Amino acid sequence: MSTSTPIFTADSTRYTNGMVYARCGRSGVMLPKVSLGFWHNFGAEGDFALQRRIARYAFDHGITHFDLANNYGPPPGSAEETLGRLMNDDFKTYRDELFISTKAGYEMWAGPYGNWGSRKSLMASLDQSLRRMRLDYVDLFYSHRYDPATPLEETLQAMVDIVRAGKALYLGISRWPLEATRFAVDYLARHDTPLLIYQGRLNRLDQAPVIEGINDFCQERGIGFISFSPLAQGLLTDRYLHGIPANSRMTQGRFLKPEMLTPELLNQLNVWNEEAKTQGLTLAEASLLWILQHRSVTSVLVGASSVEQLANNLGVLRHIEK
Repeated sequence: MSTSTPIFTADSTRYTNGMVYARCGRSGVMLPKVSLGFWHNFGAEGDFALQRRIARYAFDHGITHFDLANNYGPPPGSAEETLGRLMNDDFKTYRDELFISTKAGYEMWAGPYGNWGSRKSLMASLDQSLRRMRLDYVDLFYSHRYDPATPLEETLQAMVDIVRAGKALYLGISRWPLEATRFAVDYLARHDTPLLIYQGRLNRLDQAPVIEGINDFCQERGIGFISFSPLAQGLLTDRYLHGIPANSRMTQGRFLKPEMLTPELLNQLNVWNEEAKTQGLTLAEASLLWILQHRSVTSVLVGASSVEQLANNLGVLRHIEK
């Protein structure tokens, strides 16, 4: 008897079962309001069978955008390898229905070229990423962070040339300061490769892109905005309403640390939770809806450690006007 995994056939109702799509800035690209991020739960240390179930469920429910970076794992690079397996085994025939992004800019290999934003680093990194993901091109390539030491012209021209070489269709930047973003938008427009999207951390606990003027600038210039960490690594869910549960991300102390859950924050989370209940929402749904109601926001990137968690997050779609 064969023990191989059955061939994946996507749900025929994937585009009619509740997903909402939004135009990304003034481009022709439509992105799902909820996208799937591969930041935490798709590395080699995870369970591939579970990762496959999550990715399949996402696609079956209209999530066409998978977001990665060269250093996602752990270990770094392994999330892209996971996607490569999924592309080969599950999604090969659906490639043209998927919008796949990756990034370069954080340390990835030893020596002076495995980090930051030089032409050498960006181009070598993307070539490595394409091999890991078993792709000929990505739909979107990001500069993952602003590099204060490399001339902006060098970083941006490398990105222009990546598009011209057919290795990416669109360009994005993540967590760049406003003035550098202005420069990038103008430079890329002059070189006929307009900036598609800005990725920043925006949630109820971190409103830096709004405070710094990034969101207003994106709105003015017709650039999309996508929020990563929209639930603040789980803080903006019901998981921490009564303290720190055992085996939670906060007990691991990597991105969330126990001292972050102050009495003041715990009180605020419970206030928001009660407000959400009055609207027929969970705290997670209310937190995602809060972001998506910003005019400049195209999509939110959610992670998922289970199918159930992803399904719960997709509940926000019921509260968005079609």
